[in-house]
Amino acid sequence: VRLLKSMIYFREGNENWKERLEEALEMGKKPGFIRVFADEGEAAYELISEFIKNKNALFFLASEESESQNRITFKEKVAEFIHSDLLKNADIKNWDILFRTIMETSFDSKPVIVLDEFQYLGKSNPAFPSIFQRIWEEILKDKSVMVILCGSLISMMESQTLAYSSPLYGRRTAQIRLKQIPFRYYHEFFPDKNRRELIELYAITGGVPKYIELFSENSNIYSAIQKCILNQSGYLYDEPHFLLQQEVSEVGSYFSIIKAIAAGNSKLAAISSVLEIKATSLTKYLKTLIDLDILEREVPITEENPERSKKGLYKIKDNYLRFWFAFIYPNMSFIESGHSTVVMNKIKKSLIRSHIAFIYEDVCKEQMWELNASDTWPFNFTKLGRYWDSKTEIDIAALDPEGKNLILGECKYWQEPVDVDVFRDLEAKTTSVSWERNNRKVWYVLFSISGFTDELKAMASSRKDLLLCNC
Repeated sequence: VRLLKSMIYFREGNENWKERLEEALEMGKKPGFIRVFADEGEAAYELISEFIKNKNALFFLASEESESQNRITFKEKVAEFIHSDLLKNADIKNWDILFRTIMETSFDSKPVIVLDEFQYLGKSNPAFPSIFQRIWEEILKDKSVMVILCGSLISMMESQTLAYSSPLYGRRTAQIRLKQIPFRYYHEFFPDKNRRELIELYAITGGVPKYIELFSENSNIYSAIQKCILNQSGYLYDEPHFLLQQEVSEVGSYFSIIKAIAAGNSKLAAISSVLEIKATSLTKYLKTLIDLDILEREVPITEENPERSKKGLYKIKDNYLRFWFAFIYPNMSFIESGHSTVVMNKIKKSLIRSHIAFIYEDVCKEQMWELNASDTWPFNFTKLGRYWDSKTEIDIAALDPEGKNLILGECKYWQEPVDVDVFRDLEAKTTSVSWERNNRKVWYVLFSISGFTDELKAMASSRKDLLLCNC
């Protein structure tokens, strides 16, 4: 089952990256230097393992041990790979010798060398990227070999292999960053769940394969939360601490910022006020969280210069972190004192209203791109997001700059069908949107998890500018 899930993720969720690796491998005698980034190491391990199956491959998983211990382990892997008892019993003090020994061995097909969790080698010895640069330039670059560097600590991998200052900068032949699984594939993991249940699961697991696997073992969303999160020995109970302490040094400062945003403080000034810290002092922390794909900065879709816009709002991008900082972190004292039922009652009371309903907007945006690719409208939009000003908020806004077309939409995660009044309210907001007021065409789209009333359906059937999506 786990392998099946990995294959779905492998095939569909990450833009066919297996094919990209296969293409790199089939480049004749040319060398390949591939870097793979993954937010979740276990998924990357399984997928890389699947790729090298039945291939002439050496897989080495680096650890947080010393460089010498990693070198000893790598030597044993190499000895096994080339079937050399002599090397296995040798005392090797040099990485170069090990890689040279591999390349001096005759192979029937191009060998694949995988260095997983590569960042730990650079962590144990900051000079290791320079060492590997020399190995690549002097030993591997002109040989028929494929090298894959894989890592799950994004910031460290980027500084060691992607940054301009890195010795390995510019030497890759390809780069792949594994993404979280899009919502549209969730039915593959939970074939017996209806769409509402799938959205609820996605709102917590956020497309992370390991989280999906854990939740698939439970009958419903609340039993999964109880077992995996509210249980102090559960895998996900303290996951955010583990994730952040691997990436940053001042975990407490970052936790305070994320907690403030989870509580609804999305403007820089509001975050600054809550934390009683100058806004200028927060900039570097916010940038780091954005680089780690934990936060994102949103601006109204109509802003011409997003980077300079003063209307920016900070949003927690990771679904699980958003849930955890909203419901778990503020209530850990209840959990640790043995009163997790209090926390569960709070979750049941407001999970849909204050969490799932917002994640539903992201699901709808994903659907918008699908509609766009299917030529649903007589144009293709190039920008998708939200719109807001001091008086108006609109869930969906998409622009076609060249054709002067504007799409506005609302997303309703309600128990009852959406009625005509929702469309009338949306229509009334149109005049507030300050974008190409003259000579523009406005289109409307409504998303609803519970469908639409007959009256609204009848209205939509008579209007070409209104689309209803039971999503």
